[in-house]
Amino acid sequence: MTILQPNQAYTFSKIFDLKIRADDLADEFGYTLSRRQLDLPQYSGELDRLEESKSRIEEILPYVDLASEASRREILIAPVVADVVHYTKAQLRIEYPLKVTEQLQGYLDYLFSTRTQLLVIEAKRQDLDYGFSQLIAEMISLDRWERTPAQPILLGAVTTGKIWEFASLNRSSKHFEQGLESYRVPEDLNDLMRILVFALLTPSI
Repeated sequence: MTILQPNQAYTFSKIFDLKIRADDLADEFGYTLSRRQLDLPQYSGELDRLEESKSRIEEILPYVDLASEASRREILIAPVVADVVHYTKAQLRIEYPLKVTEQLQGYLDYLFSTRTQLLVIEAKRQDLDYGFSQLIAEMISLDRWERTPAQPILLGAVTTGKIWEFASLNRSSKHFEQGLESYRVPEDLNDLMRILVFALLTPSI
């Protein structure tokens, strides 16, 4: 039984609203999904302003209400993505429109691109489970997009700002791996930043 109606248009956010399980959505498009500890590789070089960024976030947190998605984007996500650009010199596109088919279209919250790598981040106020389903739809779209580099593995993340979780897609086997790990900001900022930087500076993960 199909989940999405073949003659109906869908957006990434609509797929989130439908509350489709990530593995069911992957199967709908001919992909498979499993869950495991990803143990994603981390950049080992110097990150010159990592401690400063962490201290700045820790300093402001007691004075900010993080109840809204907008506040989490401004206070928790924006510093992370800005530093990723600083370290990698990747192009950053925010609310980037993408349409591959009528069932795979919408806006990508954050899309990083280098000559050889893409990385997508989906921001959610809450409900990372179905946010993951939306991320899966976005990663399938990038897998099928003619402008995606020939990277063998695609990496994506879904975040509330406080919590980050990852998925990887093996493009040849059409298999997703959903990471069981969660990374917290600011507590795990060092690990999180090194994962993001490695993914964009290294040809494959």
